[in-house]
Amino acid sequence: MSKPIIAVVGRPNVGKSTLFNKIIGERKSIVEDTPGVTRDRIYGEGEWCGRKFILIDTGGIEPKTDNMILQKMREQAQIAIDTADAIIFMCDINVGLVADDRDIAIMLKKSGKPTVICVNKCDKIGEVDPTFYEFYELGFDEDPIAVSSIHGTGSGDLLDAVLRNIPEKEDENEEEDLINVAVIGKPNAGKSSLINKILGTDRLIVSSMAGTTRDAIDTRYENEYGKYNFIDTAGIRRQSKIDDRIEKFSVLRAHMAVERADVCMLVIDATEGVTEQDEKIAGIAHEAGKAVIIVVNKWDLPETDEKNTVEYSKKVYNALSYLTYAPIIYVSALTGQRVVKLFEQINYVYEQSKLRISTGMLNDVLNEAITRVQPPSDKGRRLKVYYMTQTSVAPPTFVLFCNSAPLFHFSYQRYIENCLRDTFGFKGTPIKLVIRQRGESEETKI
Repeated sequence: MSKPIIAVVGRPNVGKSTLFNKIIGERKSIVEDTPGVTRDRIYGEGEWCGRKFILIDTGGIEPKTDNMILQKMREQAQIAIDTADAIIFMCDINVGLVADDRDIAIMLKKSGKPTVICVNKCDKIGEVDPTFYEFYELGFDEDPIAVSSIHGTGSGDLLDAVLRNIPEKEDENEEEDLINVAVIGKPNAGKSSLINKILGTDRLIVSSMAGTTRDAIDTRYENEYGKYNFIDTAGIRRQSKIDDRIEKFSVLRAHMAVERADVCMLVIDATEGVTEQDEKIAGIAHEAGKAVIIVVNKWDLPETDEKNTVEYSKKVYNALSYLTYAPIIYVSALTGQRVVKLFEQINYVYEQSKLRISTGMLNDVLNEAITRVQPPSDKGRRLKVYYMTQTSVAPPTFVLFCNSAPLFHFSYQRYIENCLRDTFGFKGTPIKLVIRQRGESEETKI
């Protein structure tokens, strides 16, 4: 069976994200002393006493609020509760038991899920604050556990209490052939809406307010096309506009999401076209050597009715001249138009990025290319390319051995790359060439 799921819930600013990071052993959730920082559900994997589990960090629950974002956060927390096998209900000893805690306790009891109260900020080792005993009033089966999420004290007792309420399940093989897909783009391009349409559920908070998604959020999904992990990233803003510490963490998180992705979907707003910011975001994926699909969203709006996809594609490639290898697909996250086609493209570019060519076939292509276009020369000395071999995949990387690396001009490298693409495809993936001069260790990459 799959790993048990544990959700961490509670009021805003009680230390849920700090505890989450402590348990999973990495700084995955943004931790900031600002209520409401974690808006969506953040997933991470943890292990305790040989048992692996999925931990969900949720946005703070405000039981009674008119604020739209806070209402959405409560909805997301409710979804996490519904999905979980057990709940960690986090409270703050410095504040004590408050009315909102009682309201959340009622919501958790209605869910019927095993719940353990985690009383956080018990930072004084060996001392029990009398306030701690107030939390017994909430009436859960398990005794409250005193924890310091900053120092990690009490977290072992907490996990013991939670996991003994979850029956052990038979192990199954880990998922294989899972493709990690990072959904990147500037704010309001429709990334979260696109994932919601793919999943058929309101998995992510969708709002017209820029910056709604601040963390990179993983969502596993499986259909007839395969197994996927969609990583929804915070919209990446211009550096000059990032004057908030939380926003800076979000940009870093987006970079990290690209790094661990197999495929990046660059979402562009059809009504705006390719902006300078889109170019910079695309550059992050290209420089990281990731397979890329350009997704033009909002192709259903009136402004796009008269636009021809062929002409529009020319403009996109014009602006993203270094990304001409990436396929373009036109979709509408609102209507679902052509969204299902994304899976075929994801599978295709993923396979292309993993493509490995034998040395014999490579050198046949190389010899034909050299015969067709002679290598460049300088001051009477001509470049000689001896042979080529592939050293790695994702991205496909080739080493070319020659007599003089300085003579191997960028234009001729580009010519060799184009010959490789014409023969073998490599659609959707960048190609790296390493130029190695015989007898020397210096390398030049493109």
